[in-house]
Amino acid sequence: MRTVLKPQMSLGEMAIGKIKLNPKSRDDIPAILAGLQYIYTTPALHDAVFTILQQILPKQTKKEQRDQSHQTVSSSLGRPGMEQWKILVLGVLRLGLNTDYDRIHELANHHNTIRQMMGHSEWSDDYEYSLQAIKDNLQLFTPEILEQINGEVIKAGHTLVKKKHGVGPTANKHLVEQAVEPTAEKLHGRCDSFVVETNVHFPTDISLLYDAVRKAIEESAVLATIYGVSGWRQSANTIKQVKKQYRKIQTLKHSTSQDEEKKRNRAELIKKEHTTYIELAEQWIQRSEQTIEQLKINGCDDDEMARLEQYLSYARLLMDQTYRRVILGEVIAHNEKIFSIFEPHTEWVCKGKAGVPVELGLRVCIMEDQHQFILHSKVMEKLTDDKIAVEMVTATKKRFPNLICVSFDKGYHSRENQQQLKEHLERVILPKKGRLSEADRLREGSDEFRRLRHKHSGVESAINGLEHGGLDVCPDHGIMGFKRYVSLAVVSRNIKRLGSILYKQAEEKERRKRGHYKIAA
Repeated sequence: MRTVLKPQMSLGEMAIGKIKLNPKSRDDIPAILAGLQYIYTTPALHDAVFTILQQILPKQTKKEQRDQSHQTVSSSLGRPGMEQWKILVLGVLRLGLNTDYDRIHELANHHNTIRQMMGHSEWSDDYEYSLQAIKDNLQLFTPEILEQINGEVIKAGHTLVKKKHGVGPTANKHLVEQAVEPTAEKLHGRCDSFVVETNVHFPTDISLLYDAVRKAIEESAVLATIYGVSGWRQSANTIKQVKKQYRKIQTLKHSTSQDEEKKRNRAELIKKEHTTYIELAEQWIQRSEQTIEQLKINGCDDDEMARLEQYLSYARLLMDQTYRRVILGEVIAHNEKIFSIFEPHTEWVCKGKAGVPVELGLRVCIMEDQHQFILHSKVMEKLTDDKIAVEMVTATKKRFPNLICVSFDKGYHSRENQQQLKEHLERVILPKKGRLSEADRLREGSDEFRRLRHKHSGVESAINGLEHGGLDVCPDHGIMGFKRYVSLAVVSRNIKRLGSILYKQAEEKERRKRGHYKIAA
């Protein structure tokens, strides 16, 4: 049975509330662990988060998904698996430190304080986690579960910043006496978006076509070996042939000579080599399609051939686009293009930033409050800023009804947004694009509008913190992996913020106890 954390302490294990952290450390680990320690030692917050963590269950196998008797995964049957509290600790550290699974593997096995936070004894417990176990368990999170945890962390943070006398992580005996209650303080939000890049190379139709053909050949060779289909023994050499032709046309450039004959000859050469490349790709795509028919006869099911068929569909699309662009001279419409066959959700984003003309990834919109907690985040698939403003406000107010004011930049402006946002908020700080009418000039010229608009730039600090915490490039695969990665980054950021508040309050408490320094005579 999978448990959130084993209830019985083992020999040599230290209670999580008694773990000593260094408040003067400038590393990120103590602040993150302080936030996690506060979650564990605050009864109301502990109960709420542990109840949410119970939703984390192992994924079904493909066989179980096809079997009608295994519609859901049981929480009480099967192997125990990693406790959910340990999964949360490692997941928060992965994004809080902007690190990869290899470093998390090292920290989980050899960092004493982190192991104590996960419930291990410092000297009598030599259990070690495997790298694959860490990967598999961290992928059990869903954006929905992480959003619920994020809401509880924010409520705890709001309660903490209201307290007149702070309690630091070194005084844990006081923490167990606290109860986390939602705050009635009015919240002021700042909303902005940024681009999280996907881990892809710069896309051209010929490079993407090479990727598609290469993967189709590799998948065909693997399945052919398993199901006894001949014809793919030289698959590695075939890929080299395709790559050789790809490199050849990659180096061909249009002539800049003043001689029209040379220009014409170079253009004909480019068309000829591209035609050879397309024909070579067509040859092996047809061979793969014939292999699929043979695999079906030999008992290969649709699930096993799904990736191969996907690569073949990409190859067909890219062959057509390459032929139309180079041979027929057409301009391919933007909405027809794809920018990665491995991360098909990747978008070509032009935000107009100096020195960054194009970013390959997805926009992410965040809502931050005045206490620097990120209230809500949204991955923007095929959306622009002006299409997301109302949704961000309504989604945030469902969880935090005391949100009364939100500031935006000009990219979120539209006449509809101005009207609809006023129905949900007491104050809307949304500058208008273009020329201002007299009414708009009076509205944007008011002292309150200017004051709140000047504070809007503070959201850039949160964006910068998220980018340093992993949201510069997403290494996880698929749109679900992308959303999970973003949600975990937001939770990690808020837990780290919780730890920073605890340290600041502990420092303030120590300063009051010590009193002011006296000037030496």
